[in-house]
Amino acid sequence: MLLYVHIPFCHRICPYCSFYKHTPGNTRIPDFIQAIGQEATWRKGNLSEHKLTSLYLGGGTPSMLSSKHLSDLFDSLRGNFDFSQIQEITLEANPATFDLKKARLFKSLGVTRVSLGIQSFTPHVLETLGREHSPEQATVSVHTLREAGIDSINIDLMFSIPGQSLSDWESTLRHAVSLKPDHISAYNLTYEEDTAFFDSLQNGTYQENEDHDADHYHLAENILTAAGFDHYETSNYAQPNHHSRHNQGYWMGSDYLGLGPSAVSTINGTRDKNIPDTVAYIRQVSILGNAIHETEILTPVQRRIELIALGLRTTQGIHLELLGDASLERAQTLATENLLRINETHLALTQLGRPLVDPIAAELI
Repeated sequence: MLLYVHIPFCHRICPYCSFYKHTPGNTRIPDFIQAIGQEATWRKGNLSEHKLTSLYLGGGTPSMLSSKHLSDLFDSLRGNFDFSQIQEITLEANPATFDLKKARLFKSLGVTRVSLGIQSFTPHVLETLGREHSPEQATVSVHTLREAGIDSINIDLMFSIPGQSLSDWESTLRHAVSLKPDHISAYNLTYEEDTAFFDSLQNGTYQENEDHDADHYHLAENILTAAGFDHYETSNYAQPNHHSRHNQGYWMGSDYLGLGPSAVSTINGTRDKNIPDTVAYIRQVSILGNAIHETEILTPVQRRIELIALGLRTTQGIHLELLGDASLERAQTLATENLLRINETHLALTQLGRPLVDPIAAELI
């Protein structure tokens, strides 16, 4: 089973991000860390038959926690869960939030993989995104993690950002490759509700352009695969032996436990969603031991839809057992258009079909 811990704190709120997050404000971080531990204690009683295989600390910005708070958090998690089967521990980090001493702390805590939220190496694009680091700081952060001995480094990048030219994107990709990271995630910007970017899209300040998106997507694929990266999921590229185990678990439909405000858990067909409010989260956990806000029993149809939508994003594709007769017939048609390939047991998208994963998934569902 996968374990996810949501750390909602950010120094600055980026205008494109729809994840639950906020500045620390008046939140007492020790109270938050204590609440994570209390929720973990409540949860572990129902997980005796599950073995944790990966831990992912996301946000927000987990790396902005102080060294003491990070240490206390890991102590609490290790005190509640068996880490002996964990194969990967990922920490999300922003370049401006750590130095070499702190990076060495990540290593000492057992972090095997750091995912750097860099997004771009172009100054004006970083300004549009509201990022607080410079291209130079981003570059130094990669070298710092290497010096600290972090086993695997991922760089998060984003394309189709307002004002970003194809030349800007190419420059960012080539600079990222020059830093020799082990993994690169290249995400197409999406305009999510409740973000400043979405408001700008709605009032016409920003526009979406599918052809523009496709040009950026194919440029990333060409540059990164030529540099030896395996394009193993729609937005993810890895050097050998550096695929994200945690994310692969999501794409394959593994059970996962989420701790923290707004975190989601899916265990044995039941999906729980924690309350998306840090103050309310701390209060509810102190009273009940959990922060569950919504609970849903997933139907076989819902599970099938999710497995198709997520599995199609990967090079492995999906098992044909997920498709009914009508869906298989549509798949055969898409195969004649060279958008997917079908063998005896599985269906997977071709290079031509991969940028169209969402509409193809809708066709097969």
